[in-house]
Amino acid sequence: MASQHNSRSLLLRCRGNPRRASAASQRRGKMEEKIVEADGESGAEDALVGNVNKLTVSPPGYSGAPRKGHLVFDACFESGNLGRVDYINDFEFDLFIRPDTCNPRFRVWFNFTVENVRETQRVIFNIVNFSKTKSLYRDGMSPVVKSTSRPKWQRLPPKNVYYYRCPDHRRNYVMSFAFCFDREDDVYQFAYCYPYTYSRLQHYLASLERKHLPYLRREQLGLSVQQRRLDLLTITNSDHLSPEKEKKLVFLTARVHPGESPASFICQGVIDFLVSQHPVAQILRDHVIFKIVPMLNPDGVYLGNYRCSLMGFDLNRHWQDPSPWAHPTLHAVKQLIVQMNHDPRVSLEFYIDVHAHSTMLNGFMYGNVFEDEERVQRQAVFPRLLCQNAPDFSFSNTSFNRDVVKAGTGRRFLGGLLDDTSYCYTLEVSFYSFMTAGSTAPVPYTEETYMKLGRNVARTFLDYYKLSNLIKDNRPLHIQSSEGGSPTANSTAAKAMSVGRDTTDRRKEANQNARH
Repeated sequence: MASQHNSRSLLLRCRGNPRRASAASQRRGKMEEKIVEADGESGAEDALVGNVNKLTVSPPGYSGAPRKGHLVFDACFESGNLGRVDYINDFEFDLFIRPDTCNPRFRVWFNFTVENVRETQRVIFNIVNFSKTKSLYRDGMSPVVKSTSRPKWQRLPPKNVYYYRCPDHRRNYVMSFAFCFDREDDVYQFAYCYPYTYSRLQHYLASLERKHLPYLRREQLGLSVQQRRLDLLTITNSDHLSPEKEKKLVFLTARVHPGESPASFICQGVIDFLVSQHPVAQILRDHVIFKIVPMLNPDGVYLGNYRCSLMGFDLNRHWQDPSPWAHPTLHAVKQLIVQMNHDPRVSLEFYIDVHAHSTMLNGFMYGNVFEDEERVQRQAVFPRLLCQNAPDFSFSNTSFNRDVVKAGTGRRFLGGLLDDTSYCYTLEVSFYSFMTAGSTAPVPYTEETYMKLGRNVARTFLDYYKLSNLIKDNRPLHIQSSEGGSPTANSTAAKAMSVGRDTTDRRKEANQNARH
């Protein structure tokens, strides 16, 4: 399924010759698309407005039965996105991303299939209408691909991907990639990043429910505009929480921006770790309540939007006054958080909203700006601890701001609502890759490494709350790769605990080391 060097030269011949490109542009035949109209029925596939639906692309003027190699494009499936295909010639096609529903501003996410291919058929696909000019495609990012006989997603070779200003498209940025189909009976699927659909989440949560774990509760917090579930997970060992003692609570949300699929893998990594039998997870469940909303914008995810909800709203700009009918999922989450904030028995100490970033590498955080210097320093503790536990997390990329345009985000709004013992962060992770200390080249993220970052986020709460002393001596402190993050052993954990301790603890340890 690899793209070959001949495809590369093919791309250079086509795009490197202005006259050739101009002639191809003049011969461009706009294909008549099969547009799927929405009838308002919740959950139906025909609610996927504007995607191509089994569109056969034949040469202009051709009227016979489709031949092998006349490609059939489809995006009429969950989280699919492809709005139009233009035939340029037998080996080149211009592809147009369908804008977010009810909002033409956002065109980034794509996810489509191609079938009826010919073995060894080489093609060039040009994504021609991105709404963002800055992109990790400039830094080596490539789309992901799988096929029916090879269902594991993999990234295309970066050498076959080009990102450039194109004279054929008003000098807009175009991402072109060359590919060679190698199995005629396969259906190939291409996407901006690893998809994580609403249905996948529902299957995952149902599998957790079937385990009947005493420390896990799943509930329906509300419904989206199209009547999809807004799930809330509560993970804690209630038997170990003293009714007289104030309960520490961590609240985490993900997928407010539907195209940011890495956020779901991180969120699943957090959940997987917290419900596991790892000794760190057991200690955390005994001392902390975790509440998790894994998919804040289920309609947008289902529809294949990048940024917006069904009705075209960027939900992460409406925290100040969400509408119960236009932003029902956001409204329900905000109500719950406000209610918990007024409960004297609960200390809501963290709100973390998980996102993916389209121009930066690594994982990193955004935090808020405070006048109180001591609070500023306390806010930096968790990101510093996470940096010790997660080799792909960058504290140098972490920043604290109060941009006016971000006033309606969860981080900014809740940062002003909650008291000064609470900390609100946006956790970002690159769509593409990370650099580690001493590395010379970026390491592309996979589904597993995204989930590993999630496990390390969960693990870091042990250090923050200084609970490491509760781990029995004969049990491992570090997270094994099967259940959690870094394979490095106690050295990394010891560093993290050192950052989390107060000054007196570190002085005592230094004096003891000096005596020995």
